[in-house]
Amino acid sequence: MLPEEAQPIRRLLNYSWNTAGGLMTTEPVILDPTATVAEALAHVRNPDLSPATASQVYVVRPPTDTPTGRYLGVAHLQRLLREPPATLVSAIIDTDIAPLRPDVSLPAITSHLATYNLVAAPVVDDEDRLLGAVTVDDVLDHLLPDGWRDADPGEGTADGPA
Repeated sequence: MLPEEAQPIRRLLNYSWNTAGGLMTTEPVILDPTATVAEALAHVRNPDLSPATASQVYVVRPPTDTPTGRYLGVAHLQRLLREPPATLVSAIIDTDIAPLRPDVSLPAITSHLATYNLVAAPVVDDEDRLLGAVTVDDVLDHLLPDGWRDADPGEGTADGPA
């Protein structure tokens, strides 16, 4: 592994596996406040992003590599789709949802995502620098029992026996 590839992994290893810091991705979609809606949409179209990761753009003061400059808010994909392409993302950010701290526990993350109907949440440090984002995919992978992917898809669902 190259040193620049190892740095994000080293940062994650500083946190327990069942905390926001241990579960987060260090590569969410991050833009500075001068980016436009068109630029944001171009970034979320990346086919390598999971739907949960592509659902939000995190707006921060430069630098935009994690840990970033000061976290300003999040621009939701649905809002991006409704705005003119030349609109600045800073004009449409949501600042009402509090970001998570890296030491927040898995049950608290789950509650946060459910309370605000989120598929992802920002993780910031004590200086409000964006460290990464926790997605519902990350949370479900830790809440579901081992081997759940190998189970019969109809087993235990509304379409099959419990």
